[in-house]
Amino acid sequence: MAPNYTKTALLTAFLSLPLAASAPLLAEENQPREAVINVSGEGESALAPDMAVVNLSVVKQAKTAREALDENNKAMNEVLAALKKSGIADRDLQTSGFSIQPQYNYPQPVDNQPQPPQLIGYQTSNSVTVRVRDLSKLGEIIDQSVTLGINQGGDIQFTNDKPEAALEAARKNAVANAIKKAKTLSEAAGVKVGRIVEISENVVRPMPQPVYRAAMMKEASDAAAVPVQGGENSYNVTVSVTFAIEQ
Repeated sequence: MAPNYTKTALLTAFLSLPLAASAPLLAEENQPREAVINVSGEGESALAPDMAVVNLSVVKQAKTAREALDENNKAMNEVLAALKKSGIADRDLQTSGFSIQPQYNYPQPVDNQPQPPQLIGYQTSNSVTVRVRDLSKLGEIIDQSVTLGINQGGDIQFTNDKPEAALEAARKNAVANAIKKAKTLSEAAGVKVGRIVEISENVVRPMPQPVYRAAMMKEASDAAAVPVQGGENSYNVTVSVTFAIEQ
C-alpha cells in the first residue's frame, strides 16, 4: 500500500503548483490601480527662415516634339547656367519633372457626328527645384530666371536648414505648459501631483510661409527684382504627459 500513498502525494503536490504560482498574479491584480492625471501641453517657437525652396518650369510648344524639346533644352540650360553663376550649388538643383505631351484640336461635330481630334503640335515641360540659401538673392534669381525662359512653376516655401534649436525650445514650452495644466487640475481636485509616469510628443512641421505664385511671373519680370518677404516659421510641439497622484 505504501507505493499508492506515494503516488497520491506526488499527484497532489503537482496539482498544487499552478495555484501557488498564480498566487502573486492574483495578489497583483487585486492591488488598486495607481491614480494618475493625463494632460497635453502645447509649445511653440518662431524662427526666421534661412532658405527658400522654389519650383521653376520651362514650358514650350512647337509643331514637332523635336522642335519643342530643342527650344525647352535651350531655355533650361540658360536658366541652370545663370543659377549656378549666381551661387546656387549643384546639390541645391534637382530636376523635379519632365514631360512631352501631344496637343490636339477638337473640331465641332459635323451633322451631329463627332470628328476625330487633330494633332496640332507638342508641348514639353521641364521643372527644376531650387534651394536658395541666400534669401537676399531670391527676388533677383526669380526675375533673372523668368527673363531666360521660366514661364511656369509652383510656390515658394520658406524653411530652415537647421530647425533643431527652435524645436528644442518648443518642446520645453510644451512640457512647461503640461506641468502648469497638471498643477491646475490637481489643485482643483484637492490632490498633489507626483512623478511623471509617461511622456510622448507630437511634432507639427511649420506651415509654408507667404508664397509667390508662378502665375505672376510674367508681370513681375518687368521689375528690377521680385519683392518677397520671408516672415517667420512657427514650430509647434504637443506633448502628452501622465502624472502620478500622490496619495
